[in-house]
Parts: sequence; C-alpha cells; structure tokens
Amino acid sequence: MFASHGFHTLVVRAKLGRFVFDRFLSRDLEHLSAPERVRMSFEQLGPTFVKLGQLLATRPDLIPPEFSEEFKKLHDQVQGVPFADIRDMLTAHFGAPPIEIFSEFDETPLAAASIAQVHRARLKDGHEVVVKVQRPGIEHLIQEDLEILKGLAELIERYIPELRAYNPRGIVAEFGRSMEFETNFIVEANNIRRFSVNFANEPYIKIPQVYSQFTGRRVLVLEALDGIPLSQRSALEQEGIDPEEILRRGLRAYMKMVYSDGLFHGDLHAGNVLLLKNSQIGLIDFGIVGRLNRKTQGAIANMFLALAEEDYDRLAYLYVDLAPFTERVDVDQFARDIRDLIAPYFGLTMKNVNLGKMLLDSTAVASRHGLVLPTELVMFFKSAVSLEGMARIILKDFDFLSYSLEFAKDLLQVHMEPKRLFTDASVFARDFNSLVTALPRQLKQVLRRLNDPDFALQLRTPDVESLRRTMERGYWLQFWGLILAAIVLGLILKS
Repeated sequence: MFASHGFHTLVVRAKLGRFVFDRFLSRDLEHLSAPERVRMSFEQLGPTFVKLGQLLATRPDLIPPEFSEEFKKLHDQVQGVPFADIRDMLTAHFGAPPIEIFSEFDETPLAAASIAQVHRARLKDGHEVVVKVQRPGIEHLIQEDLEILKGLAELIERYIPELRAYNPRGIVAEFGRSMEFETNFIVEANNIRRFSVNFANEPYIKIPQVYSQFTGRRVLVLEALDGIPLSQRSALEQEGIDPEEILRRGLRAYMKMVYSDGLFHGDLHAGNVLLLKNSQIGLIDFGIVGRLNRKTQGAIANMFLALAEEDYDRLAYLYVDLAPFTERVDVDQFARDIRDLIAPYFGLTMKNVNLGKMLLDSTAVASRHGLVLPTELVMFFKSAVSLEGMARIILKDFDFLSYSLEFAKDLLQVHMEPKRLFTDASVFARDFNSLVTALPRQLKQVLRRLNDPDFALQLRTPDVESLRRTMERGYWLQFWGLILAAIVLGLILKS
C-alpha cells in the first residue's frame, strides 16, 4: 500500500524488493504531499494502521508536525459487524445465547469503531445497559500487523538513516502497549471502577456502573446513561441546563483528575461527555487513561505558573527534567525557541488561542532539541486540547490558563504542607539509606574489576572517533606527499 501511494523509493531502500510492489504503483500522486499519501496508505491498510496514525497525531514530539496534522484526519468510524457475528461472540463469552442474559438486545449498533461496537440492551432484572463487544478476529489482526510494523521499523532504522532520529522501533513498542490495553476490556472495566471511587463524593459527576459478572476481556457491560453527548447542539438546550455551571463543574472534575487523583480521562472529546438530568455530567469510554505521578503533577502545576509569568527558562528546564537524560540539549536555545512559539500569544483569551494546542506544539520544539517527553504528559496536553474545544462551545472567551492557575497554586501549597514535607523527607531518608547500604558492595565490585589483570578501560566518543579518522587521513596524506615529492625529485635529478 505504501508503494501504491508513491513510497516505492523507501521500499527499495528498505530492501523489500521493488518488483513485489510494481503492480501497486499509482501514477496520479504528484499533486499530493507525503503526509497525505501516508495517511491514505494507513486508511487502506486497515484498523491497526488507522489506530497508529491516530496515536501519532497526538505525538508531534515523535514525528514531523506536518504528519501529525494530517493524521488528525484519520477517523475510526467503520461499518458495523453483522449481528450474527456479534451473537456468536456473546455466546462464546457468556457460554450461553444472549437471549438467556438479556431480555432485549438492539441488533443495530449504537456506535461502531475499528476495535469494537456498542449495542443497547436490557438485562433480565430490567436494568438498561450498553454492551461493548470486540470485533471478531481483531486481536489476531492487530498482532499480525504489529509484527509487520516491528519488521518495517527495524528495516527503516537499518537502511534509512535519516529516519532513525524518529525512533521507529520505540514508536511501534509504545503503540503495541497502547493496543494491548485498548483490546482488553478488563483493563477498561478496572479504569471505570477507579474513576467511580475517585468521584464517589462528587454528585454532579456520573460514572457508569460496571456489571462485573457479565464483563470479560472481549465484552464489557455497563450501566446506560440517559443523556445527550456534548457534541450534539441539543445537549445545552435541555431544560434546566446552565451552560456556565456545566463548564465550571466539568473543569473542576478535570482538574481533580489531574492534580488530586493523578488519573485522568485520556480521550475526553465532546462525544464522550454526556449531559444528564439535574445538570449532571456523565463520562464514558475509559479505554485510554493517563496516569500522573507526583513529580509530573508538580511539573504541570509549575508549567502553568511559568506560562503566567512568561518564565520560559523555567518551562524549558521543566521539560528537560521530565525527559530522559541527554547531553545534546542546549537549554538556553530551547528556552528561546519556546519563547518564540508562545510569546506572541501571551495575554490572549481562548477566543484567540488554544493553550492545550500550544503546549502540544511545544513538544515538537522539544523533539528538535533531542527531548522525548513522557507519554502521560503528552496525553495531558492532548486532553487539554479537547477540553478547550468543549469549553469553546459553551463560553468562547474562556481563559483556560487563569482557571488552571487556581488549581496549580493549590497543588503547590499542598506540596509545602508539613505533612507532605515529612513524607517526602521520609522517602528521601529511605532512598539515602538504600544508597549507603548498597554503596560498599558496589564499590567492592568496582575495585575487584580494577584489580583484574585483564581489565581494560575503553573510552569511545564521537569526537574522539572523528579525531582518530582525521589523524589517519593526515598520516596517509603525509605518506603519499613524501612519495610524490620523492618521485618529483627523482625526475628533476634525471633531467
């Protein structure tokens, strides 16, 4: 498929054999950009590649920005699976025909995507539910596609050096982990239960109940929420709905997820937010969630404070601290590039700029400086983009930064409380004790290696290697220069 969309040169360079793909080549692609052709290839290759493109669309730190923008056009909507196949899946899962479990089952899917589809149903006890059923054969298809992707990533890194910087094998590995979680509904059910506990004391947030006795790896049965998705205009036109109050409650819930719980909804678009009666907000689809440790929570709070104060050096150092260590980054230049991205928009409200998108774009700047940010941080930026999109529906001039600062300051104050400081000191003491205990043994091992008669210390750096090659060239030039001089001198003497 890649060859048919004009990438046969890459196929040849990756040693895949051009003759295999000649019959797929298309001659009418000159007017299309490379990102467009890749997106079209993904669409034709099927659900695994569509999912990969959707993941890459949220990671401008991993791929060039023009590709991440194009991949945002990939949609997951597909034709529903015939009900006969769904009935077979349910029968295999329950060990009995669906008619023995449900008094009613709507054969027309409520929604269909590449991984699963959702049906409305009613249990024998009268409770209305939604049943999420995995598409038959999808796990096997994904595994086959992942093996292909792993092979392609290895070939690309071996034969196309200019693409190594984007870490193809790392991207495939991250994608594989994501798909493993998304195709296991037991994981999603556990996510929902955790959110239910976190919001047990929040009456205005509704998390659907999981019917654990009917749920497994390929089937998820949930309480049906009687509401209208925020993506539909009629949601805000319901009687008794105060749009601004809905906005405040929704944002408060989101900030609770990020700053208090460390567990947030990773796919928070308007279709997954329902407006229920009594101005309740219902959340659905917990297949993708983000988890934040205390370090990342604190970093996010400090990012908003740095943005408010236009402290770009501080923002740059926060990114450097969160990313894996690298000596390649020039923090001063990185801070200047961050400033060039953000400063022109400073002080504008959401009517003029999307803060989440700006933060997401900053990950591409980080990538240019050799920084790969944690997946959960980039997922937070993506969720912030979606949140701002929903907020814009309700209040066009809403200032996301101002609202976030209130929660950021509260979080930083909590970190300075005596109880939290004592906890941090206790953790530090334990770590220091472990270091002191292990250090003598490790030092003994080092000394034993140093005393080994066969021990050799090898140092190899790119600069030293470059110097070695330069010196070798110099010696050879000197050698051939002497030979040439001797020949010329001999000719002169003969003459």
